[in-house]
Amino acid sequence: MLDSLAVLDQYKLNFNESGLHILNVSLAIIMFGIALGIKVSNFKTILHKPKSFILGISSQFLLLPAVTYLLILIIKPTESIALGMILVAACPGGNISNFISSLAKANIELSVSLTGVSTLLSVFLTPLNFAFWGGLYVHQTELMHPIEIDFFQMFLTVILILGIPLVLGISFAKKFPIATQKIQNPIKIISIIIFGAFIVVAFANNFKLFIQFIHLFFVLVFLHNLLAIGTGYFWAKSFKLPLSDIKTISIETGIQNSGLALVLIFNPKIFPPELEIGGMAFIAAWWGIWHIISGLSLAYIWRRK
Repeated sequence: MLDSLAVLDQYKLNFNESGLHILNVSLAIIMFGIALGIKVSNFKTILHKPKSFILGISSQFLLLPAVTYLLILIIKPTESIALGMILVAACPGGNISNFISSLAKANIELSVSLTGVSTLLSVFLTPLNFAFWGGLYVHQTELMHPIEIDFFQMFLTVILILGIPLVLGISFAKKFPIATQKIQNPIKIISIIIFGAFIVVAFANNFKLFIQFIHLFFVLVFLHNLLAIGTGYFWAKSFKLPLSDIKTISIETGIQNSGLALVLIFNPKIFPPELEIGGMAFIAAWWGIWHIISGLSLAYIWRRK
């Protein structure tokens, strides 16, 4: 099956420039909405009880890329599939992690803090992690067609899509607390609707391709996502954290911002159109669907218990 993965690079998802703009805007709105819920008290909690926070950040930005790299060396997929997995692992926590944490009866305050801070750190750490682990992979495998990335452009894209909306949201909430209380929930609902509608439309436009090739990438995304969730869970558990914190770190590590990965993949200034990177797009796109399914399933199990 792994040998047949190369066929994915011959196809491109139906994802035009207008679709990219919609995804950019929806991610920016989501980040702004998340930022409205971040309070100064969240960061005070981090300072008073830093252990869970540090373990959560290290799980996302240190452990997950490292174990992803080990998984790639074991299964040896095609180069674009491997780089797609590394890129997803290098992204910050996903925008629905707070919602899933609330369903799982996890530590919501820790979840919001991790999402917010990891998003801010991703401005630097996402390009850095992808450059390091992607470069290590390219060097290790001696690719015949190495992929060269404009990492400065990636850095700018992450700032525009995640960094600026997050800073604006935090500043707005601090200066206009009354207005924030009124618009916080509507913005969250609107952003989720926009993002959900985008996923539905994008999936419908590429339904035939997904059905045709899902047998090639389903198992890879399943294993990668399971590894991410397990990494966060056992990392937190090994330090004997409270169960609510273990749940949160597991969810934050397993729910990745694959929407950001797609934005980066379809940005022609970062990945030129002539590159055969169809596998990267398939991995990131299916991850965006699968981590919702796995996250909600996990939350249901934990909530029942």
